[in-house]
Amino acid sequence: MIVAAGDVHSVGHAIQLAVAPVFLLTGISGLLSVMTNRLGRVIDRARVLEQRVESATPEQEVVLRQHLQTLSYRASLIGRSIALCTTTAVLICSVVAMMFVGAFLGLDPSIVVGLFFIAAMVALVSGLLWFLREIFVATRSLHIGPQEDAAQRVIQGGGNW
Repeated sequence: MIVAAGDVHSVGHAIQLAVAPVFLLTGISGLLSVMTNRLGRVIDRARVLEQRVESATPEQEVVLRQHLQTLSYRASLIGRSIALCTTTAVLICSVVAMMFVGAFLGLDPSIVVGLFFIAAMVALVSGLLWFLREIFVATRSLHIGPQEDAAQRVIQGGGNW
C-alpha cells in the first residue's frame, strides 16, 4: 500500500532515522579524502623515481626499482581501502534509500536495512584495516636522518646521480 500524500509522519520519521547515516557518510568522505591524497602522493613519488631510473647506474637502478615496488604495493593497498570505503558509502546510501522506500510504500525494510548496515560496517572495518596496512608499509620503508648509503641519495634526489 502506497502512503498517502498527507501521511507526513512516516516520511518525517524516515528523515529522522536517516540523519545518523548521513553523518556517517560525512565521516567516510573525510576518510576517502585522506586516502586519495595519500594515493596521489604515492603516485607522484613513483613518477619521480621512474624518471630517475632512466639515468641511473645498474646499482642505482636496483635500489630505485625496489622503492618503486614498495610504492606500487602501497598504491595497491590504498586502492583496496578506497574501494572498500566507497562500498561503505554506497551501502549507507542504500540504507537511507531503503528507509524512504519503506516509508513511501508502507513496508517494513528493517531486515534489508539491517543487512545493508552490517555489510557497510564490515566494508568500513576492512577498508580501515587495508589503510592501516598501508601505513605500516609506509612507516617500515621510511628513512629519517642522515643517509650514509649513496644509493639512498638517488632515492631522495640528492647527490651527483
